[in-house]
Parts: sequence; structure tokens; C-alpha cells
Amino acid sequence: MESLRDKYEVVIGLEVHAQLKTKSKIFAPDSTEFGSEQNTHISAITLGMPGVLPVLNKEVVNMGILTGLALNCTIPPRCKFDRKQYFYPDLPKGYQISQYDEPICVNGYLEIKGKKIGITRAHLEEDAGKLVHAGAAGLAGSSYSLVDLNRAGTPLLEIVSEPDMRSSEEARMYMEELRNIVRYIGVCDGNLEEGSMRCDANISIMPKGAKEFGTRAEIKNVNSFSALQRAIEYEIDRQIEIVEEGGKVVQETRLWDDNARETRSMRGKEDAHDYRYFPEPDLMPLEISREWVENIRKTMSELPGQKRERYMGLGLSEYDASVIVEQMPLAMFFDKVLELGATPKIAVNFIMGEIAAYLKEEKIEITDTKLTPENLVELIQLIEKAVISNNIGKQIIIDMMKDGEKASAIVEKRGLSQITDEGAIKEIVQKVVDANAPQVEAYRNGKTQLLGFFVGQVMKETKGRANPQTVNALLKEILG
Repeated sequence: MESLRDKYEVVIGLEVHAQLKTKSKIFAPDSTEFGSEQNTHISAITLGMPGVLPVLNKEVVNMGILTGLALNCTIPPRCKFDRKQYFYPDLPKGYQISQYDEPICVNGYLEIKGKKIGITRAHLEEDAGKLVHAGAAGLAGSSYSLVDLNRAGTPLLEIVSEPDMRSSEEARMYMEELRNIVRYIGVCDGNLEEGSMRCDANISIMPKGAKEFGTRAEIKNVNSFSALQRAIEYEIDRQIEIVEEGGKVVQETRLWDDNARETRSMRGKEDAHDYRYFPEPDLMPLEISREWVENIRKTMSELPGQKRERYMGLGLSEYDASVIVEQMPLAMFFDKVLELGATPKIAVNFIMGEIAAYLKEEKIEITDTKLTPENLVELIQLIEKAVISNNIGKQIIIDMMKDGEKASAIVEKRGLSQITDEGAIKEIVQKVVDANAPQVEAYRNGKTQLLGFFVGQVMKETKGRANPQTVNALLKEILG
């Protein structure tokens, strides 16, 4: 299949649904809280009962504008809502209020690794409910379904990319960066597991050099970055195999089964006319003034790309900057540490070293520990003032994360202050040299890499408290 892939170019576009972090739904006062008892966050408006009218949540519009600005979109002076007609058990009204030909955001882009991925549009709409399939497994996999309408009416922003991605890796990077952006500007928590961010991938293939795109298949039910990549890779191979055998790829919607590692046909893909869109009669078109847009722009926080650039300007590598930005709580923590005046290089060495390792091992965020930015800054200052060595700092940072104790208190309690008295260190160095005659002879015969052995022995004798620079200098002097 690898050799066959060389004959084809892959074309990928993503449709991402981001659930907006409002306290109430887009057209009703019902709560959007996740995890509540089934069918407790519903009202007559959410259920579409006769005589009720939707009322637009202004905060939803604010978040839509903010996201559009973060994605370099144009915010048109007017947008409107439309009815999208389709019948499904978890859609109580029998239609969805969405935006069709006049969305809130148009013509933007998102940059990944220097490449601009076009964004066709971003439009506001209400979510459907959720079906829970249960019962004894039959041919269809379950014998009955239950419906939970808590999610129905939750505000969504659907962000539609141009078909500009050419590999599963690009698609994953786009999705990751989009998630970073919506999290940093505070409009969506980006939790793929809870469904607050969902992705549909449109994939097609065409012979290399062709100008006309092939027939696309839409892949639904993708709920992680790794699953997105796996689904795209599978679908590319599936379509190539069909074409190579003389068949034709059909336009359809397919489901990704991550357990079976395959896509399965769900239904023929609908076009816009299948939904019989028409303007929502219960909602007036929305006029968005330039003043409104500019006021929203002023509230925008630093974007992930800007944060990475700033970190790299402080001397961080691109890798370190990217890893920190990817974990928003860690980036917020790091920013506070910098704000308190810590030396960036020492701070990032701790964050990317002992702190990151501990967080990974415990599977937690920095906010789940008891380490405060103030305590980390104090630790760094103790190292810079030569009160403790860097090695001692590495030893106590984990205790600080577990117990929240200040570095100075730990140092005092355990007697960890660095030994800086040259005379005292010289005595210990001489003791180590006298105790290791064979190594001394080997060192003097040219095996100078043994210096590290002697340094280690001295640090062991002093429990890591000796000043490393002084130890090195004295060892070289005594060993000759």
C-alpha cells in the first residue's frame, strides 16, 4: 500500500464542533452543566413545545466573534439563523437551528508549522441530544436506545476548514492547534472525551498532478487526536484499494470504530438541499457593529502561537515552548513564575525535567499538585544565591509538589544548605582522593574521565551539599 500511495494525493478537510462554555443554552435558560442526571436540563423551549420561542444568548455570539477573530476570520456585519430539517430521535423539534448562507465568521485561517490552513466559515448552532444504545446485543449491536436531552440546545460553533490538509499528520496538528486556541481564549474546554469538541473528517484521494478532487467520504465519531490520525490512514488505504480495483468511491458518511480500527458505512452523505434550509422565522437577522467586534477583540488573551514565539524569544527551544503551550495549566503556571522574576532557563529546566516527569507519572496537571509559582521562584533564587546546589533543588522539588512546603523550610529542616567553605570542601576532597588510590593512578595516567567519579564521591560524602564548581577546581588541583 505504501508504494500505491505514491500515486495519489490525499485531500483532507475538517469540520470541528466546539461546545461553547456558556452557563445556559443557546436559545433557552437551561443549564449546560455536564454529567447531570439524564433529562434534568430541559425545558419547553429545548423540547420545542407549541407556543414557545427561542431567545438568543448574547454570550454565545460574543464567543463566536472572539473565536472568529482568533482564527483570522472576517466577521460580517450581518448574520442570520436558519432551520436545518432532519428527523432523529435525539432532536426533539425535528429541526436544528443553525446558520447556512450567512454565518457569523468567514474566510479565516489557522497556521501550523508555517502553513496556512484556510477556514471557510464558522457558524453557530444548537446541539442535538444523546442516544444511549443498550440491551442485549443483536445484529444492530443493541436491542433498544435511550435518549438524554440534557445536551440538546447546547451552543456549538462549527468550524469548517478548507480542504487544505494533505496528510493525517497535518490534520492532527490542525486539530491540536485549534483545540489550543479555543481553550486559551476561554470559549471551549476542548474535552474530546466528554464530547465538548468533536471532529468530522472529509477525505478524498486523487491521482498526483490532478486538479479535480476525488469523491469524498465523511468520517464521524472521531474523539481523540490519535483516533483522527488512525481513521484518516485507514480511509486513505480503503479509497486507494477501491480505485486500484477499478471501483468508484461513493459519497457517504462513515463511522470510525476505534476498537476494530476501521470505518463503516453509516448513510449516504447529505447535501445542503437535503436539509431543506430556510430562514428561522422566530429569530431576526443579527446586526453586528464594528464597535461590538472591536470591543471583543480587546478582550482576547495571548494566543498559543504568540505564546510559543514569546517563550522562544526567552531562549526556550521550539520543542520546550510547544510542550509547555500544549498543557495550558502548565503554561499559566510558567507565566506566573516568569512574572515573579525567575530566570527562564532555570525555571524551564525544572518544568521540563522533574516537574514534567512527576506529572506524567502521576497522570495529573500542575494544578493538582501543591507547588505554587512563588515556591518554585524561591527555590530558583536559593540555587542562584548558592544557598543550595541544583542537585539539592532537584531532590526537594518533588516534596514541594506533594506537600506544598517552601524550599527554604525544607532546606533548614534537613540541613541542606550548600557547603561553600573551601577549606571544609578541601578536607573532604583529600579524603576521597586518599581512599581511591587505584583511580588516582589511572587518572594521572591519562584516564581523565575519572574526574566525574571523584566528583560523585565528594557529592556523596557531602550529601550533595558541596559547591560543584569548588569541588571540580579542588579535585583538578589535588589530582594534578
